[in-house]
Amino acid sequence: MKRVDEIEYIGQYRVIRALGQGATAAVYLAEAPGRAEPVAIKLVRFGGGADEAQWTRRLKKLFATEGAMARKLDHPNIIRIHDTVLEEDQAYIVMEYVAGRELSNFCAFNTLLPLHRVVGIVFKCCLALDYAFKQGVIHRDIKPANILVDEADNVKIMDFGLALNTAKKSETDSTFIMGVGSPAYMSPEQIKGYPLNQKTDLYSLGVVLFNLLTGRLPFRAVNTAQLVYKIINAEPPMPSQINPNVPASMDKIIRRALEKDLYSRYRNGAEMAQDLSAVRYQVVDDNWVALDTTRLHALRKLDFFRGFEELELWEVLRISTWREIPADVLLMREGDEESDFGIIVEGEVEVSVGDRVICRLGVGEVVGELAYLNQEAPRRSASVVTLTPIVYLDVNKAALALATEECFQRFQKNLVATAIKRLIAADHALSSLGEEARKPSATDRLEIELELLDEPPADAEPSKEA
Repeated sequence: MKRVDEIEYIGQYRVIRALGQGATAAVYLAEAPGRAEPVAIKLVRFGGGADEAQWTRRLKKLFATEGAMARKLDHPNIIRIHDTVLEEDQAYIVMEYVAGRELSNFCAFNTLLPLHRVVGIVFKCCLALDYAFKQGVIHRDIKPANILVDEADNVKIMDFGLALNTAKKSETDSTFIMGVGSPAYMSPEQIKGYPLNQKTDLYSLGVVLFNLLTGRLPFRAVNTAQLVYKIINAEPPMPSQINPNVPASMDKIIRRALEKDLYSRYRNGAEMAQDLSAVRYQVVDDNWVALDTTRLHALRKLDFFRGFEELELWEVLRISTWREIPADVLLMREGDEESDFGIIVEGEVEVSVGDRVICRLGVGEVVGELAYLNQEAPRRSASVVTLTPIVYLDVNKAALALATEECFQRFQKNLVATAIKRLIAADHALSSLGEEARKPSATDRLEIELELLDEPPADAEPSKEA
């Protein structure tokens, strides 16, 4: 097979340059005879091996589907298909060229688009999906990589290769590839293999919206099985819980778009678009400012937050209070019934029990963790006084309880690890005050062999019945 930069022609189209290379297809910018504007061509080469025969049949079916869907769809927010060519060893789709970027470029917390742009983009997607369904087409693979947007927020949904033609009633037509779609964006009914309607695309679009608002997916897991379980059974966190710039009215839209109950989900794209338009006019464009990363960088340097993802550090800043406290201030009092804890970002504190100093703690250390972990009796076991001016991250127990599952679990793990480390240090400190330990008579480790009573020794005679 020729390299992507060696191809000069694809059919009658002269290749200008390669635009991208995927796992199964390459995309090229090309000139079309009799057409002034360039076109984009998605090309797939079919393998000749026997082991690839089934995959080749599937790819051909995908291309045939996309070509058939193209003849049904003509909408400003759906990529226009000019031609579909299916040959023995290759297939290609000729489509309009859009000088835009995939929405996947804007799904990380540090690359999020302003809220008003996100709402406008998803609003257009809603109308496009509503139109597609009225033509009898369900996309089935809505995800950020399948949505293009340019600098003017012109939106184009592409890749209708997995689309379901609702006009056909054939069972083989609707299920020719089991599990189509991208798992993280699939609806519960799609995962279960249930019959699909337009609401499955609206669920997937709700996941895209969540991703664009927060920089993360509503459901995250270490493996596909756990992810599938969460999509079917778990409730997602709300966007405002993760990104404080998201208004509560957007939470309601996300909650409805991600409803597991089909009867409670949006009925169509127009209905979801209407709710988005109401939020759009509540958002003042000039209010958006870039995130201040100064405090984020400070947390990233602390040992306690080692292993936290950047998105989780943003959440930590949201659920906690950043405080600057002068020297000689009583931060915590022994015996008080409190369960909040905190992390020292700058400075040093002294920890004492009664009138005796236990230790001094500095940058990156936790204070108050035992009262938090002791749920049955949340009482301060020691007093804490600032020795120098400190910067202190104050974490409220109630606020942490509302954090996302991932953030909460990381806190729990690190707090327990801190408590164990300090208990070990306390054991060593106490040993210096104790009596001399008793010396055992034998210094080697005692090994005990266990004999199985129901298995007689090899040289034992078999028992005889009377």
